[in-house]
Amino acid sequence: MTNRQLSAAMRRIGRAYEAWRSPVVTEMARRDRDPFRVLAATILSLRTKDETTHAAAERLFSRARIPREILVMDRDELASIIYPVGFYRQKAGQLQALCRILVERYESRVPNTMEQLLELPGVGRKTANLVLLEGFGVPAICVDTHVHRICNRWGYVSTPTPERTEEALREKLPKRYWTVINQLLVAYGQHVCVPVSPWCSTCGISAWCDRVGVRRAR
Repeated sequence: MTNRQLSAAMRRIGRAYEAWRSPVVTEMARRDRDPFRVLAATILSLRTKDETTHAAAERLFSRARIPREILVMDRDELASIIYPVGFYRQKAGQLQALCRILVERYESRVPNTMEQLLELPGVGRKTANLVLLEGFGVPAICVDTHVHRICNRWGYVSTPTPERTEEALREKLPKRYWTVINQLLVAYGQHVCVPVSPWCSTCGISAWCDRVGVRRAR
């Protein structure tokens, strides 16, 4: 896929996106661009469906909206609040560990640099980029499993890991798409370009897709 084809693809996905539900973290950021809420919701969302993440995040933020309130919460209670997100006990521990750092080192504020974010427990590049993008409005390329899979499936990049995909996109992707590629491709990857047996017959950009790794399609 060339950059010209990518531009046309992004326009078509953007039109279709209006009928889809936005990724849960994007929805929350639109209501309230609070970096801490974005950070906590992103951690909850890892290996968890959006509907489950949304419900768990709403329960959590109805009880605790700032790091100190999560820090002083009983860990078992916190785990029960965010259940059934994936690895909910581990995530309860991660949330309290990072809240301790935010309280003690950053006056309860979420840091706004990649380096500082990556020092927080449970925060990898995907989470850090999403916090920078949705929490602070900083242009960043957030590469999750959908972005990684789809960009490789298209043949736009050829990379073995999300980290390498981010590097390749920083070199190749026009900057006007940096802030939207995640939300568009997450929704596209949930509704059309699904991991197994994608809906190629109804996809509006199938003519430009190399279908790398696609063994079966609908």
